[in-house]
Amino acid sequence: MTQKIAVLGAGKIGEALLGGMLRAGRDRADLLVTARRQERAAALRERHGVEVVGNAEAAKTADTLILTVKPQDMAALLDELAPHTPADRLVITAAAGITTASVEARLTPGIPVVRVMPNTPALVDQAMSVISGGSHATDEDLAHAEEIFGGVGKTLRLPESQQDAATALSGSGPAYFYYLVEAMTDAGILLGLPRDKAHDLIVQAAIGASVMLRDSGEHPVTLREAVTSPGGTTISAIRELENHGVRAALISALEAARDRSRELASGA
Repeated sequence: MTQKIAVLGAGKIGEALLGGMLRAGRDRADLLVTARRQERAAALRERHGVEVVGNAEAAKTADTLILTVKPQDMAALLDELAPHTPADRLVITAAAGITTASVEARLTPGIPVVRVMPNTPALVDQAMSVISGGSHATDEDLAHAEEIFGGVGKTLRLPESQQDAATALSGSGPAYFYYLVEAMTDAGILLGLPRDKAHDLIVQAAIGASVMLRDSGEHPVTLREAVTSPGGTTISAIRELENHGVRAALISALEAARDRSRELASGA
């Protein structure tokens, strides 16, 4: 049976999902998108050849609704959808901090809701999307969400109680790496390298280290120790990182991100 899927509020992540589904072979006729601005709607229609509709029409027509609006816009969207969304729809929310219970409470009783936290590498098909089911979601619903988000990277199922931690680690995670690369590039300039050369060196080091972490199966401590010779350059740098409390600062930063995700759930 053909399933219609609607991406509501198709920003960058929403458009990435749309592209992933098209590359996976899904028929354009089975995809709908919504957008707040007319120029955005026109751009999506031109780039992907999909039908652009209003939110109410999407709720009436599609079997699966993927809500990709910002957390602060979710309540208004749910209120708009509520009169038009029967209980046989699958609703997937991809907004930080928005719980399945809060979505269920605003829509038709018994509606299945799946919560997904993707990250921005979805734009280059390298996302990690963490998936949790609400009180009415079935294994089939979770598998359907995995199929959709698997088109832009990897997926991982977790209990919803762990979603705020996953948001801190994975949802916000790319920003921490960009911040680190920025700082290391500045250090390279301080050490006398041109900015573009420092950038290339750091980016390739990050790519190589990431691939080794993914493919070697080794613990990061083992990989770090392989670079850290006694009395060498690396251990001198590691000592300074420890002296400046970088490890503790990272832990505190992730706790702050987790706490903010919880605040978003409460509407703060």
